Amino acid sequence: MLRINDIIDKAQTYLPPEDLEMIEKAYIYSASVHQGQVRLSGEPYLTHPMEVAGILTDMKMDTATIISGLLHDTIEDTLTTAEQLEKEFGKDVAFLVEGLTKLSRISFGSQEERQSENFRKMILAMSADIRILLVRLADRIHNMRTLQYHQKDKRLYIARETIDIYAPLANRLGINSMRMELEDLSFQYIAPDAYETLSAQIAKSKEARNRYTEEVKSIIFNELEKYSIKCKVEGRAKHLYSIYKKMHEQHIDFDEVYDLIAFRVILDSDKEKTCYEVLSMVHALWKPVPGRFKDYIAMPKANHYQSLHTTVIGPYGERVEIQIRTKAMHEWAEKGIAAHWRYKEGRAHKDDEENQIKKLREVLEIQQDIKNPKEFMSDLKLALFPEEVYVFTPQGDVKSFPKGATPIDFAYSIHTDVGNQCIGAKINRSIVPLRYKLQNGDRVEIITQAGHHPSKDWLKNVVTTRAISKIRNWINLEEKKSSMALGRDVLEKEFKRHHLKFNNYIKSEEIKKVLTELSINQLDDLISQVGLGRISPKRVVNYFLAGEEAEVAEPVKEKLKKKKPASPSMGVSLIGIDDIDDIMVNFAKCCNPIPGDEISGYISRGRGVIVHTNKCPYIKKMDAERIVNVQWNAREEHTYPVGIKVVCDDVKGVLTEVSSIISSFDVNISYAQVETINLIATCNFVIDISNLQQLNQILSAIRQLKFVKSVEWLHHF
Repeated sequence: MLRINDIIDKAQTYLPPEDLEMIEKAYIYSASVHQGQVRLSGEPYLTHPMEVAGILTDMKMDTATIISGLLHDTIEDTLTTAEQLEKEFGKDVAFLVEGLTKLSRISFGSQEERQSENFRKMILAMSADIRILLVRLADRIHNMRTLQYHQKDKRLYIARETIDIYAPLANRLGINSMRMELEDLSFQYIAPDAYETLSAQIAKSKEARNRYTEEVKSIIFNELEKYSIKCKVEGRAKHLYSIYKKMHEQHIDFDEVYDLIAFRVILDSDKEKTCYEVLSMVHALWKPVPGRFKDYIAMPKANHYQSLHTTVIGPYGERVEIQIRTKAMHEWAEKGIAAHWRYKEGRAHKDDEENQIKKLREVLEIQQDIKNPKEFMSDLKLALFPEEVYVFTPQGDVKSFPKGATPIDFAYSIHTDVGNQCIGAKINRSIVPLRYKLQNGDRVEIITQAGHHPSKDWLKNVVTTRAISKIRNWINLEEKKSSMALGRDVLEKEFKRHHLKFNNYIKSEEIKKVLTELSINQLDDLISQVGLGRISPKRVVNYFLAGEEAEVAEPVKEKLKKKKPASPSMGVSLIGIDDIDDIMVNFAKCCNPIPGDEISGYISRGRGVIVHTNKCPYIKKMDAERIVNVQWNAREEHTYPVGIKVVCDDVKGVLTEVSSIISSFDVNISYAQVETINLIATCNFVIDISNLQQLNQILSAIRQLKFVKSVEWLHHF
């Protein structure tokens, strides 16, 4: 078992003494809160955080990261809170452990290849600080090293998750040593027979391979020494999984894998041109294999890996792969972003690098002058995918959405019908409003109801093109249906007024001429345009009135004919448009008509008939062609919201007394507010009344109160 002294001994080589004291304090704290807990192996649970901290110390991570390794399971597995961690170890540690806790709660229900990249992006997006990922990877490495204690099914699941999700994450961050270990540990459980066979084949040739390795290393080193080039030459077998992948992808046997050993020339010099000089020397020693040279210095990999790769026909006719790189390049290749603080690179990233890695590189370049690992790592926030969120479906699949997406966007991503019938959503099993903004890691479940339909207001709460398009399509279709019904009713009425039957003309040659002249393709479009108020019904009828010229719009005063008001004592809910029924009707907010008011209707664009009072100043400015006769329909009871303002002396109980007067008329108060300035109180109410007479009675009763100075009916509120 790793001891705290082992971690301290490694850490003291690059961290100050005060930081070592904090690491020791974190060890004591972790031992205390995990006391009594054991792993599947039977070992004390503390062995796990200790091993994770040890891996991070080997990577020369900063103090907060090592402490987070020691405490990474405390919030999830003990009674420890983030507030306690912040008090004991500071905001940085609390932030990292909280981030790790969120990641640990992600359940990877689907492991299909198409989902793997989304899972990796989700982890990246949820990791606000790069150190969260590094601790997570160290945690996974130790869990993989002790995977044998799990049940077989669990072992296979974790191994598959590791090779699909975590090994590529390590590769994306350029941490090659972690990637190789994770791949080999996973390979052992995913394909145990192939692993054992390959291990045996490599072990069988180990002695001869070691002799060959030393011979090649010696030849390369001696050749470079002639030219005073200081370097280190390494030679080791490629890791098992890479050999297995090559055999599987190229459909070859083990005996056909020629480049089992990879040689590396690691130069002391940081000059790139020296790498190319060494390449020419190697090619002078041995003949290069055509098509096997790769220049990752001029064209780095997406994770900024840099090196020259060449394959040559070495001693005894064996193919030999040789990699040539500087010490800084090698450090990046092995430890990636975790080691970057130790070097200046002095070169800009390539324009064609992978976009996400480019963002990381931009952050790195800002930090390239910082020599202190603590400063570098604490400032290094992860800037990947800021404009995307990743959420789970109930089945465990991951979906990606733009930042600001809501459950409505999610619903339409599943199916149009699911979107149209969406009435609510559950996020992580809790009901949320449809305007809720999705967060990384949310598990989203949509609640639907047959017959439900979208609302125009939804357009304010969606960001995806699909959702916007589907909602608009539904609204346009519904508006067309409504405008068709209204247009047909208005046309039939206008034709009837001139003693013509509309149905007799809809298939005539004359109607085709009308469509042509108005540049309209179909009769339905003509009817819809009339319903939307874009074409006057009078204009259409005029085409069929022989001997008459097209009429112009009548003056407004001729259209605003006064109608006999309905009995004020009778409540009403519908508006009649002469003898036409079932037409979309809305009441104007500018004048808020109520039964008893003299009213007129205005054919709007897409909202049916808008009812105004005859005294409304706005209707007098509107197109007379689109004004129609309307009247109150006293067939059933209905209430209407009305705003009133009461100005009175600021005395005790003023709101209660005025409210009592209103309630005595069996009227509901839906809104009440009082503002007081200089001993004068202004009370604003919205009340639901049945008709004008009832309103007048209420206003009259309020005026009788001694402290009331004025009462006003608010036509616009």
